[in-house]
Amino acid sequence: MSPPASSTYLRRLGTWDAAMIVIGGVIGAGIFRTPATIAERTGSGWQVLVLWTIGGLLTLAGALCYAELGARRPQAGGTYVYLREAFGKLPAFLFGWTMALINYPGSVAAVATTFADYLCAALGFPTLLVKPLAVGAIAFIVGVNLFGIRAGAWLQNVFALLKLAAIAVLLMAGLVLAYRAQGLAWTQAPPRPLPPGAWFGALLPVLFTYGGFHYLNDLAGEVRAPQRTLPRALGLGLTGVMLCYVLVNGAYLAGLGHAGLAASHAPAAELMQRWLGPRGATWMALGIACSSFGYCSIAIAGGARVLQTMGADGMFFSAVGRIDPHTRAPQVALATLGAWAIVLTLSGSFGQLLDYTTVGEWLAHACGIGTLFWYRRHAGEPAPYRVPGYPWLPLAFVGTVIAVIVATAIDAPGQAGMSLVIIALGVPVYYAWCWVERQVGG
Repeated sequence: MSPPASSTYLRRLGTWDAAMIVIGGVIGAGIFRTPATIAERTGSGWQVLVLWTIGGLLTLAGALCYAELGARRPQAGGTYVYLREAFGKLPAFLFGWTMALINYPGSVAAVATTFADYLCAALGFPTLLVKPLAVGAIAFIVGVNLFGIRAGAWLQNVFALLKLAAIAVLLMAGLVLAYRAQGLAWTQAPPRPLPPGAWFGALLPVLFTYGGFHYLNDLAGEVRAPQRTLPRALGLGLTGVMLCYVLVNGAYLAGLGHAGLAASHAPAAELMQRWLGPRGATWMALGIACSSFGYCSIAIAGGARVLQTMGADGMFFSAVGRIDPHTRAPQVALATLGAWAIVLTLSGSFGQLLDYTTVGEWLAHACGIGTLFWYRRHAGEPAPYRVPGYPWLPLAFVGTVIAVIVATAIDAPGQAGMSLVIIALGVPVYYAWCWVERQVGG
């Protein structure tokens, strides 16, 4: 029996909105800080640009796989839905347990705090206002999304354009500084050879910075003509992100040089300060604040749809599974996710939670792409969109993700171990929840 029309989502997102969600979900605060880490682990500017290009192509492969999955099952919930259909309710619950209840709100808390940090630095506010501003940002984003996906998309589009504007300013700064130096600073130093193993170690933070493309699939139930729009938006959005990332790193290298970038703690602010002085650093702090705010908007919207789908499946409280008949927004799920993110923000415990769920997040990506093989084998209907290069493209992405997980476990065994413990704790919770549901239902 299908649900009544008033309890379902409305397809209101076009290609532009969907592409902005992809861009906004990937570009957060990382691109303004992570490049220094990559430069520190490499021996030349060319190696930096090659790594960002490789990372972008690998992530694009994953996005194209998610495009087929979204076209096959254009429903809210994304990876949760794919895992439920392919592997059953337990793996789907473990995904929701790890991501929607821990990783998503932890990410929101962390990035909202980053937003407040940079906003206070830009406006000269005292640091004691960081937590109130972070809480206010989360509450404001939840409040806007309560009015429906169009209001949330409007907010996201504005901040996606602002973060693209910040990137454009960085590109201009790099060109100006390169012109002043009469050449690109990063081509003037001799390259240092990089051992094969070091390439992979430098690729890890690149891949983490490209993460977040899956949020659009969480919102697939509200995308118009999803079989056509999802592949277009994911392909265009990730291509745009890769172009931005490579160009921004070129700007860092042009203005700071490879050695300067490797030694910098805040390359974006330093680049702007070299160009415009203290005023430039202030403007960049505002740009990073806008970029962080936009990411929070997408993470809250996407995470709430996963929670709502779990509630509708009986895998979470039934009230969370309701969709408001007037706004067609999962209002209870939005409020629940927002409230938990605020608790994490005030407690300051989000840092450890994110560290502990990193492996779980990448494992979810691998399992999500893995469902593509199940759909190709068992789904009777023809796919409206088929990822090119199957099975090699999804295999390349899954293999890379597994390598990332292994490398993370070697580099930080404690964090990886805790991540697996958190996932495993979901197993007794799942069976306890099913037992309670049977008792209540019986």
